[in-house]
Amino acid sequence: MTTAAITDIANHNKNKAALTSVLAAVGLTTFKLIIGFATGSLGILAEAAHSALDLVAALVTLFAVRLSSKAPDTEHQFGHGEIENLSALFETFLLLVTCVWIIYEAVQRLFFKNVTVDISIWAFVVMGASIITDINRSRILYKAARAYNSQALEADALHFHTDIWSSSVVILGLALAWTGDMLEKSFPAWKSLDKADSIAALGVAVIVIYVSVQLGIRTIEALLDSAPKGMNEKLESVIYSVPGIENVHSLRIRRSGPNLFIDVHVEVDGQMPLVKAHALTEIIENEVDRVAPEADITIHVEPLPVQDQEC
Repeated sequence: MTTAAITDIANHNKNKAALTSVLAAVGLTTFKLIIGFATGSLGILAEAAHSALDLVAALVTLFAVRLSSKAPDTEHQFGHGEIENLSALFETFLLLVTCVWIIYEAVQRLFFKNVTVDISIWAFVVMGASIITDINRSRILYKAARAYNSQALEADALHFHTDIWSSSVVILGLALAWTGDMLEKSFPAWKSLDKADSIAALGVAVIVIYVSVQLGIRTIEALLDSAPKGMNEKLESVIYSVPGIENVHSLRIRRSGPNLFIDVHVEVDGQMPLVKAHALTEIIENEVDRVAPEADITIHVEPLPVQDQEC
């Protein structure tokens, strides 16, 4: 199979995973909004707002994955991979904006206004459906992200994986509020459990803030061309293992979306024939491919300084 065919398959599968995420977000957002307004549950409305931004983020990811797959051109000679990094940064911003609203509304309900939550079986159904959906789509996205080294898909997968925990927090809040309603007549003090829904909403916000900060840090590092941790040491070890390589220096690594670019200078015996030196670069490329599959590597072969050769 040709490289172009492999690339086409990868792009198709990445787009399929991103589109699946979009469709799931549409369904969950609609379902949560209907049940949230029907019950008055801030926890569910917070999750609906979260899912609405999930939808926007999923659309941005789909758009970014499609654009990042475009071939390099005269204006973008390293490709369009950083579009994925920008989409992840945009997703981080959206999540933080959501948290501000959730925290504000939760504080209002806890201390300044009284809102009755009408808890029904549908409240638990929608959150249960949300957890099942998020488990499935996070697995799909993680699988595609690992297979095709896509930061945008990985960001979405991480995001939806944490949604599982936030939805669980909301279910706990609803269950406690329901318990308080049931036991209010016999144990009036248990009425305070009706605040559990707002506390659960705060729990959602804390989880989302944590994930957003982690995602933001990783995205900014990628946009600043930070090398993957530990990659320099791994590559140096692999290159030095190739017989005939006397020295390795000026090793530089940068990531652009799903693409990894490597530039390295290697020193060999100055008397080595050009054909043999070229053969060494191919061996290096094969060895590097084991550590960084499908990386774009440029190898500069230099003669070992005379004084080093004499030693």
